[in-house]
Amino acid sequence: MLAELRLGLGVHVGRKRVARLMRLDGLVGVSHRRKRRGWRPDTATHEDLVKRHFRADAPDRLWFCDITQHRAKEGWVYCAAVIDAFSRRVVGWSISDRITTEIVVDALEMARWRRRPEPGTIVHADRGAQYTSWLFGHRLRHAGLLGSMGRVASSVDSVLIESFWSIMHRELLDRTSWDSKTQLASAMFEWIEGFYNPRRRHTSLDHLSPTDYEALHTNPEAAA
Repeated sequence: MLAELRLGLGVHVGRKRVARLMRLDGLVGVSHRRKRRGWRPDTATHEDLVKRHFRADAPDRLWFCDITQHRAKEGWVYCAAVIDAFSRRVVGWSISDRITTEIVVDALEMARWRRRPEPGTIVHADRGAQYTSWLFGHRLRHAGLLGSMGRVASSVDSVLIESFWSIMHRELLDRTSWDSKTQLASAMFEWIEGFYNPRRRHTSLDHLSPTDYEALHTNPEAAA
């Protein structure tokens, strides 16, 4: 609200005054607080190989994994994603109405199938029960991928994918109410594949989309 007044309307006003007027009118600012489910504190199955170095100098060197959730009138829908640190591209995802180990494994398998990463790619996740499961760890080892985990309940250790979820909630999920779980799941899929990857520009990517940024830096003809 404050930014909209200052930048959008050119009104110069203090933060405290805006907060006071919003309280008087019964207005509440929208912020995304992601609920944690399936959380098992301090059970890391991998050491932290990232140590808050969130950049990579080429695709498929470092992936970040996480889960978010949103509610339709019928119930909850969960989305697991794998994001490449180089381009912020969503390289794998899975959507379900149940939060299980399979949802994160399916997202990982999609990323592997699409990208064919070399052994040694780092896959960084939080300490949720799905990511500390035997099955997820087994799939990492079988593919030659290196598991990595941050500290307990620290969104800072996964700031890149937390930023992705924030964008998704702000630009899609929180903008409307969803009647059915199918409607919500379809919207998530279409937003990731039809908008975010090919069209959503990022200031950190020289105002390019993830797909265009990756093509520019990996395709000599595109860079010429």
